[in-house]
Amino acid sequence: MRRRCVVRRYDEPVEVRRGPIADWPEEGPAQFLWRGRLWKVRGVLAHWVETGAWWQHGGVRAVLGSEDPSPQPSQQPGQQPGGTTLEELLGERRLWRVEAGRGPAGGVGPGTFDLCHDPVEDRWQLVGCTD
Repeated sequence: MRRRCVVRRYDEPVEVRRGPIADWPEEGPAQFLWRGRLWKVRGVLAHWVETGAWWQHGGVRAVLGSEDPSPQPSQQPGQQPGGTTLEELLGERRLWRVEAGRGPAGGVGPGTFDLCHDPVEDRWQLVGCTD
């Protein structure tokens, strides 16, 4: 009998502690606190970057040169006319698909979780979980 996998979608804030992860070349989400429970990441299954619908943003015309707004005197480096930074315009977010469990390796779990990091807001969300 095959075990049926259930994918659940969430949009819930989580607290993440970054650190080294076994068999992964860079730091990532080493632990996360979700619904009052601490989960330890045992491995990274995938990592990717998504961008928002930048083409729908009002500031995109200025970036493409199809509109010539007057420069803002207080404009910061990397900031587009109208006060929008390039990071905000692209709306990049980093996603991590991780295998995590609670307690030692023989403890509760493991489960597969999709964690999303918004670098502009420095905020983490749990966006998916597979049982």
